[in-house]
Order: sequence, then C-alpha cells, then structure tokens
Amino acid sequence: MPRTALRPAPAALIAPLAAPDAAGLVGEIEAYLASLPAPARTPASYVCPYGSVPRPWHAGHQPPRVTLLDRALRRPPRPAPVSAAEHLGLASRYIAAHGWLQGAMWDAAGRVCLLGAQAAVLAHGFGTPATVSTARVQLMEVLHATGRPVNSPDEFNDRPATRQADVHRLLERAAARAARLGL
Repeated sequence: MPRTALRPAPAALIAPLAAPDAAGLVGEIEAYLASLPAPARTPASYVCPYGSVPRPWHAGHQPPRVTLLDRALRRPPRPAPVSAAEHLGLASRYIAAHGWLQGAMWDAAGRVCLLGAQAAVLAHGFGTPATVSTARVQLMEVLHATGRPVNSPDEFNDRPATRQADVHRLLERAAARAARLGL
C-alpha cells in the first residue's frame, strides 16, 4: 500500500481557528470599561454593609452539647439556656434563614410560620417549654399594645394582611420588651 503524504490545510482555514480576533475583543472590553464611572472601574471586592459572611441562624448561641452521660443513657442533651428575648431573636433568624409560611406550621421546603419557628428553635435545643411560653406571652403583650387584638400570635401570622416583615417586627419588639423586663 502506498503511503500518501498529508498535505497542509489551506491557510484560510487555519487562521480563523488558530488566532481569533483577540485585539478587537480586548479593544471592545477596554472601551466599555472606560465608559463606566470611576468607582465601578476600581477593582475592589464588594463587601455588603450588613456583613459578608453567611452565618447559621443560631450564630452566637452555643448549641446543646452531648455529654458522655447523655451518650451512655442514650438521651438527648440538656437544652442550651436562652432567655425569652434570645428565643424570640432566634425565631426571627430561623424564619429569615428558612423562609416564612402562612396557614401551616411548616412545609416541605422548610418554610415555617411563627409557631413553627418557635417550635424549631425549641427542637434544636435552645430553651425550654417555659421559655417558649414566656416568649408567647410577650408576643401577645406587644400585639395588644400595638392595637392588634388577636387570640394568639398564630392568628396574627395567618391573617392575609400580615407580611413576613410584620412578623419580624413583632418578634423584634417582643424581644426588646422581654429584654427590658429581664425575661
């Protein structure tokens, strides 16, 4: 079998593949950057004014620690002590981290209502049922003091006019009230 020599491809076919018009692209990018205002051209990393590091919803609070006795007796750890004010703050942060919901305690996506957030904070080992009860009393006090007579905070949560920001504001006010009272 005779060997045939490979002939080089025509230069017209190789040139577009080997060297794209880089000078034109670079020139276009430089022209665009030059058209931007001066601060946008400054190569600096963006730092959000509210913080740049994602933190878990319970940041700043030590989660419950399992002791050797807890392991030996196969029991859950003792709850981490938190005040009613801290519990309300954690509930707000839990809602912010997982999403807010109306009409149910939680859904498949992990969103929770006000009661669901309080239950989740308790289930994660922050506080006791007495802490949650004190926190709910503070929620009711704030609701009545602000002219929202309801039978429970959950009724306020499920009202059609209530928004997530309203729930966060309620939790914030109740936490501030509980902190003032030393609860």
